[in-house]
Amino acid sequence: MVLRASGAGRRVQAGTVMRALKWLGLALVLPPLVAVVLIALFGWNWARAPLQRLVLEKTGRTLVIAGDLDLALAWPAPLVRAKALTFANPRWAKEAQMVAADSVEFSVNLAQLLRGKLAFPQVRVVRPVVFLELAPDGRKTWLLDIDQSDENARIPIGRLTLDHGRLGYDDERAGTRIRAELSTTATVAAAGEIVGVEFRATGQYKGLALTASGSGGPLLSLQDQNAPYPLVLEGTIGQTSIKASGNVTSLTRFVAAELHLALHGDSLAQLFPLTGLAAPETGPFSLSGHLMHSGLVWRYEDFKGRVGKSDLAGTLQVDLDGARPFMHGRVVSQALDLADLGPSIGATKKAAPRATASLSRTRVLPDMPFKAERWSHVDADVILKARAFSGATALPLDNLSARIRLRDAVLTLDPLDFGLAGGHLKANIVLDGKAAPIKARASVSARQIELARLLPSVEMARSSKGQINGEIELAGRGDSIGRMLATADGNVRLAVGNGLISRLMMEKAGLHLIEILQLQVTGDNAVRLRCAVADFQVRGGVMDTRLLVLDTDVSTITGSGSIDLSRERLDLTLVPRSRKISLAALRSPIHLTGPFAKPRISVDTAAVATRTIGALLLAVVNPLMALIPLIETGSAGSDGCMPVLARNEAAR
Repeated sequence: MVLRASGAGRRVQAGTVMRALKWLGLALVLPPLVAVVLIALFGWNWARAPLQRLVLEKTGRTLVIAGDLDLALAWPAPLVRAKALTFANPRWAKEAQMVAADSVEFSVNLAQLLRGKLAFPQVRVVRPVVFLELAPDGRKTWLLDIDQSDENARIPIGRLTLDHGRLGYDDERAGTRIRAELSTTATVAAAGEIVGVEFRATGQYKGLALTASGSGGPLLSLQDQNAPYPLVLEGTIGQTSIKASGNVTSLTRFVAAELHLALHGDSLAQLFPLTGLAAPETGPFSLSGHLMHSGLVWRYEDFKGRVGKSDLAGTLQVDLDGARPFMHGRVVSQALDLADLGPSIGATKKAAPRATASLSRTRVLPDMPFKAERWSHVDADVILKARAFSGATALPLDNLSARIRLRDAVLTLDPLDFGLAGGHLKANIVLDGKAAPIKARASVSARQIELARLLPSVEMARSSKGQINGEIELAGRGDSIGRMLATADGNVRLAVGNGLISRLMMEKAGLHLIEILQLQVTGDNAVRLRCAVADFQVRGGVMDTRLLVLDTDVSTITGSGSIDLSRERLDLTLVPRSRKISLAALRSPIHLTGPFAKPRISVDTAAVATRTIGALLLAVVNPLMALIPLIETGSAGSDGCMPVLARNEAAR
């Protein structure tokens, strides 16, 4: 009995197991079977509604697939195809749809999907209309979280193929609005047909008008950091024209680039909105070179071109791994036109004066403001060399060498060294852009500057000989060189010793009539220049004379007065005293007055008139007595300025 019962129990248990296995098999087979039947009858279109609901739930935005949905199963990246697809923008965006396309085809990375991440290695879109927008508060339409603010809420795309289409991008805060059209092209080469993309774009970039056109390869390598994308681009942004050709790796991240880049524009300062790098105001420029980019380094290599009438060549590199971009490199000019340096120091090119313009209002000192607010955007260390200077200039300059450093909005030129008339000017200049207005300090040293070469256009200076040495120490505040000088405090000391100077010039200064007539007939010659000193104290932009002496074997000229750098006016009086007897001298103080733009040189008419009237009255008594008021007895002292030079030499 027990054995029979046991056998029946085993039969019951076996039947139960078999029924369970049948149901399990049915549960495993039926869903795929149903799916196969559904796919056979309806394709993958049954999945549209669940997919659209899922997208709405995750993003808060509507996905509509109005056409067929298809899936080609493959490992590790099945291919999804959808026709007549639209994906909405957030409600705050200007355009209703972010993407609308005739068809979309994309592969899905299953390995990433199993980790809970969505990634599309390949995407192909036919006739897309894409509109991307960045809101003033930082929200981005291409971020797929509910608030459009999570930078991780985007779908990585490896390579994108666009078959005709339109793209739009708006960033109201940055003043950027771009509209572009894409079209596919096919060309025949030796290796066969090559398909590419052509594009045209218009709009605004950072407030500047933009037009661009160009072409590229068929696949836009958005994320691929190993596949360079060929690109040819030509366009204008504002007043700057750009031509580029070469390769770019990873268009969204710009991991690397190797481009031939040509730039043309009205001023290097206009590149600031494009590069974020402060550059000085210049004349029109044209540059061409190789733009290299890798990681955090940009390098404009072996560029050549012109700025105004000056040639420039060199290499500049920008490193982005610090708190601010750091630009460094070397720029060389074979012939630098001084007129092209004017805008960079705040001087504008002179225009023809209008008939109604007042000369008293004409400014000589550079008064165009520096844009110090841009200095905090970049640090820099650049060497500038110029072997020669060209253009219409009276200054015999050569061999400029300058190290230009910008750190934490403080601009330093040290050293600033250039040849002048056979000698050298060396300067250390510091402009603190953190202060408002700019705080400036300048220390200038003049050494062995030759008088004759300094004034080559002055005929009487050609026979002069001597070397100028001196020191200038100034500190002021202002947003232009003119304003800095108008508020300057400091000292200006220049001196010449043991040289030669035009005798005719000195006789004219003393109004020695007979000697002037004689030299006009026989020709000029040189007399010994014992010494010359110009020593000014500068306070509040006014240069007051402490000592102003020019001492020669013929005469000594002493001066007094002031030079107002703020009003740009001269008020100097020069008093000549003869070292020798002259029988006919209308000796008189000489006044140097008026604006810098048009100074006036005049004699003391009262003194000349007194001597002239005295001579005429005495001539009535006796013609020979007419010479008495005109006789110069040679009353100049013997010291001149030699003791001053001796003290200066001892102080060194």
